[in-house]
Amino acid sequence: MKNILKGIGWIGLFLAVIFAIDWIVTGNDFFMYKYWAPKQENVRRQVFEGTKSYNQGMVQELQNMQFEYAKADSAGKEAMASIILHRAADYDENQMPTDLYNFIQKLKNERNNPKKY
Repeated sequence: MKNILKGIGWIGLFLAVIFAIDWIVTGNDFFMYKYWAPKQENVRRQVFEGTKSYNQGMVQELQNMQFEYAKADSAGKEAMASIILHRAADYDENQMPTDLYNFIQKLKNERNNPKKY
């Protein structure tokens, strides 16, 4: 009877060790992912923002908004200015054509120095 209990004890200990090793490996994967995943996503975003298609698309979108801004009434211009400034906030101004850059700067100046009546 002692030998049977001793055998069950060894089997239980063996299973506990296997589960502990599995938990350590799985936990290690989680902690490694938690550390490296944000860094990997940051690199992917930087690569994406450096692509020609992203830059052309952003410039085209901002130029379309500039055109819509020119057609809008005064209330529409305020709304469009907010949208345009929000979209252009994270975009590298060095990638913009000169006319678009000047337009964005004009909107920023108007926003920072409102007209007083």
